[in-house]
Amino acid sequence: MCLDHPEVQALVGRIEDRRIITYGDNPQADARFVDLKTEAGASQFAVLIRDRVTGEERRIAALELPMPGKHNVSNATAAIAVAVQLGLSDEAIRKGLAGFSGVKRRFTRTGAWNGIAVFDDYGHHPVEIRAVLQAARVAANEGRVIAIVQPHRYSRLASLFDDFCVAFNDADTVIVADVYAAGEAPIEGVSRDTLVGGARAAGHRNVIALESPDRLAPMISAMAKPGDFVVFLGAGNITQWAYALPGQLETLAGGQG
Repeated sequence: MCLDHPEVQALVGRIEDRRIITYGDNPQADARFVDLKTEAGASQFAVLIRDRVTGEERRIAALELPMPGKHNVSNATAAIAVAVQLGLSDEAIRKGLAGFSGVKRRFTRTGAWNGIAVFDDYGHHPVEIRAVLQAARVAANEGRVIAIVQPHRYSRLASLFDDFCVAFNDADTVIVADVYAAGEAPIEGVSRDTLVGGARAAGHRNVIALESPDRLAPMISAMAKPGDFVVFLGAGNITQWAYALPGQLETLAGGQG
């Protein structure tokens, strides 16, 4: 159980019929990640494994996960906790972690053009979006983060509207597409434009409405610079746009880049 979430931590003491192993960066966790650094898009860290009975700690150092993001490191720490229970050696854990190729549609790199990296992510909930953009911000270093978001379902946007409006703070520019209905009927007052207005009202300085998908490549070509990250976010057909964009940018440039 991840001890970094107050709700989860409150539940730990109520579970009496199961053995519990906690993880995260909480100092009280059984498996805790420490010394986190991000270099060249990879996360470097160590994990401390605490024995509840003896109080002894085992330190597994020199770990590297080939993707950025504190949330990804937290997930990796959970896997390491399981590996320790199964008796794997430190070296086996390091090797397995370093060889992890990621999960499709989780900060998946779809290509690049002229030094601009393009990523696809399934994130469509405000918590996911914040985590992905925080990871992108760290990995991009001096580059900018351009987020393209396709809200998924009118009902989700309506019920979590205030959370969505403040989910994009780590993006320098936010481009909002039409809502992907996923079979739902539209809800009055819930749309691309209301999200654009809400994010602006919440303080974001650069939020743009995407009039149609075919206008996206020219927009990115005009605004993105080498070193920038373009991150597509959503559970709808936006993944197709993410894979198409690198080629579209090259075509616009006349095959150069």
